[in-house]
This record gives sequence, C-alpha cells and structure tokens, in this order.
Amino acid sequence: MNTDLLYEAIGYIGSILVAISLMMRSVLRLRVINLAGALFFIAYGILIGAAPVAALNGLVALVNVYYLRQMWNHKEYFQLLEVNYDSRYLKSFLAFYKKEIVEYVPTYRFEASPDQLVVFVLRNMLPVGALVVRADGKRAEILLDFVIPGYRDFRAGKFLFERSSNYFREKGIERLVSAPGNASHEAYLRRMGFQLEDGVYYRAATDEILRDNKL
Repeated sequence: MNTDLLYEAIGYIGSILVAISLMMRSVLRLRVINLAGALFFIAYGILIGAAPVAALNGLVALVNVYYLRQMWNHKEYFQLLEVNYDSRYLKSFLAFYKKEIVEYVPTYRFEASPDQLVVFVLRNMLPVGALVVRADGKRAEILLDFVIPGYRDFRAGKFLFERSSNYFREKGIERLVSAPGNASHEAYLRRMGFQLEDGVYYRAATDEILRDNKL
C-alpha cells in the first residue's frame, strides 16, 4: 500500500472512532472508543510529522485514561426496591420512557395488574432499571426488563439476575422466562445467561446467592 494512503487510512480510522464515540449512550463505551480514536490520531500525527496533532490527542488519551481508571476503581452500590404495581412513580417512569420501552421490548403492553411483581434496581440510590414479572408458581414471566440510557453497561442486569438471586428465592421463583424483544434486548438476555428454548429465553433464577451489594 502507498505510504500516503496508509497514513490517510490511519487518520480516517481515528476520525471514525471519535465520531462513533460521540454516539455512545454509555459513558464507559464513549471513553473507550474515544481513547482508541485518540491513539490512532497520535500515530497519525507522528507519521506525518504534525506534532500539535500528536500532542493534542496525547492529552485527550490521558484524560480518557484518567476517567476510565476512576470508573473502573469506583465502587457503586446497588439494591432492589419493590413497589406496588399501581405505584405513581412506576406510572411516571413508564410514561417517561414509553417510546424507548416499546422499541426495546415490543411485547410490553403497559397494563398494570395485581398479579405483577415490580422491582426497581437502584444504583447509588438512582432508579436505573425496572423489572416487571408475572409469577406462576415457581416460574415467572418477565414482562419488562428495562435500564435507562447512560447505565446500560450490564451492571444493573448482573446485580439483578446474578447477585440478587436470594430475592427471587424468597419469592418462590426458580425460573425466569422472557420474550426476545428486539436484537439489542436479545443480546442482553444472552449476556445475562438466558438460553433460547422454543422461541423463549429462560434462565434459573437462583443460580448464585451473593448478599454483598457492592459492585
């Protein structure tokens, strides 16, 4: 490959990565992708002899590394908060995020009923996720499992399904089942340990019991 074309390709890759990073809803992903873009720009600046380009992106890379280190070392506190199916806050939450919920979980119908169990996942006391299930004996159908934008780094889901299995055990729930939802939700279910069976995803609700609420 021509050397000039190679240098241009490195610059374009850096530009694309920076542009992609700005579209990330997750701050963690934004920082990681932006860091990768900065590294490409550092290489580009060095290769073409543009010291200001290399220096500026070196600073950007250091800033990203600093904040990523803080994020990875920061301990966050999670807990579950069960609310009534007719909670006013739940209704407000569902109304505010209705458009995203319909896109993410098309099967959810927003029909509150007494047979529904509703739980919020609190992250440093901020309600970042909502779970609505309908239990039938030891089996519970997940009607809604939704995490708000900016907190979709799987930590809320891991706390809910892996570190809070004692909660489901206390409710007598041993098996969780969920419709696939859209492609993103289906990928999330697989990440959370759900397995596909006859068009429905399922997982054991009590695989692990950890009472420490720090992640």
